[in-house]
Parts: sequence; structure tokens; C-alpha cells
Amino acid sequence: MLGRRVFFLCCFCVLALPAAICEASGKAESYRVVHTYAHDPQSFTQGLIFVDGHLYESTGLNGRSSLRMIDLTSGQVLQNYKVPDEHFAEGLTEWGSTLIQLTWISHKAFVYDRFSFRLLKTLKYDGEGWGLTHDLKQLILSDGTPYLRFLDPESFRVIRRLLVTDDRGKPVQNLNELEYIRGEIYANIWQTDEIVRISPQSGKVLGRIDLNGIINKSELHGNGAVLNGIAYDAAEDRLFVTGKLWPRLFEIKVVPQR
Repeated sequence: MLGRRVFFLCCFCVLALPAAICEASGKAESYRVVHTYAHDPQSFTQGLIFVDGHLYESTGLNGRSSLRMIDLTSGQVLQNYKVPDEHFAEGLTEWGSTLIQLTWISHKAFVYDRFSFRLLKTLKYDGEGWGLTHDLKQLILSDGTPYLRFLDPESFRVIRRLLVTDDRGKPVQNLNELEYIRGEIYANIWQTDEIVRISPQSGKVLGRIDLNGIINKSELHGNGAVLNGIAYDAAEDRLFVTGKLWPRLFEIKVVPQR
């Protein structure tokens, strides 16, 4: 975790950190771009969800962190809440009529009314907060380690921990932004172009999606402009991905390996 902390506190200084590559066996699944949408290139995307026809996004960096509701078609920010400057916002998920937003190292999660963005309460947790999603019963939190924490949505009490491993039994590091899709946990692997699909029962990586080439890297500016953002529209079976400081958001279809 030290590498990530130094990375951000140095305000995008260039690091010689190796990417954490997932070693799942076999060919990675590919993708087909269905549609391309505008995305704020100043948005340091930390969490992304799709609820009731709108995108909700958590953006990071101290002094620039926010909670946003976004019109998918235009990319326009329809509603915005500025997170206090001392907090570095991270993952985001919905729970009923609320939104829950993590912070990186403040050990706090903010619970908002989804419609007004009114802050309802603050929850505490140990360690770092990276990504956040949920199944029908529990929240699921990543912290950059190979472990996912399953949490009580009301108290943030840890119910269980799940070790994520590849087919060789090797722990998968740098699990970041999360989304729960059709009974599986999708996770960005920080500093790579890969998303892994994880069994919430065993923790084993079921497959990986290689998003290399989805955006021209010449369009990206600033260290830290990496893939990070997965949202799923369950009603229409649409999968969206984007990245930190990316000018575009993509609707994709996963192409199974042959």
C-alpha cells in the first residue's frame, strides 16, 4: 500500500511501480464497444454506478473529491456534492435510497440520501477504502490487498473476509473499483487494463477482461489516468467502463474467449 500512498501524496509524480498483473490462465475475454459517451476529463474516477437511468460517480483527490449524478447521454453533471478537502473520496455504491461513499485513508464512509445528496451519517472502518459494491445482503469493500471485506450495511461491521486468488492459488493484489454483476464481483486491477471476475463464494478468479486499446493513450494526460470505473445497468444489461481523467465513458459487450 506504500506505493499507492506515495503516488497520490506526491501529486502525480512519476513512479517506477510495476503493474499488478492478474495471472488467470487461458485467454482473456475481449470486448466490443457499443457506444461512446462524454466523460469529464478532470474527474478522478474512484467509484461508478448506474441507478434509475443515471450515473453516479465518486471522484477523488484532496480538495477535488465529490459525489455526482451524471446524465449518461450528455455527460452533464446534474447534481454535485463537494466532499470536504481533508478527505480523499474513493468507492461508491447504492443501498436502498442511500449512496455510500468511501474515503481512502480517513477511515470514514459517508452515507447520503440518494435524491438530495444530504449527508445522513458517517460510518467508520479500519484500513484503507478503495472500491465498494454490494450483493443483496452485504456491502463488499476492497482496500488494495487480495482480500475483500463483506460488511453489514448499517454498521460497517466486518462479516467475513474473502481472499481472491488466481488459478495458481496466487493472491491477486491491487483490487480496486468493484461492481456486482449477475452473481459475480467485477474488479479493476489498479494500474492495468484488466478487469477480473471473482466468485463471491470461493474468491477464485473466474475470468478476466482485457480492455487494452479501448482508449488511445495519447488522449490521456496526467499520471494516474488509468482504467477505473465499472457500472452496470441491470435493467438493460449494459456494462459501462471508464478511467481516472478519461474524456470518454464506454458501453461495452464482453466477447467470450474462444
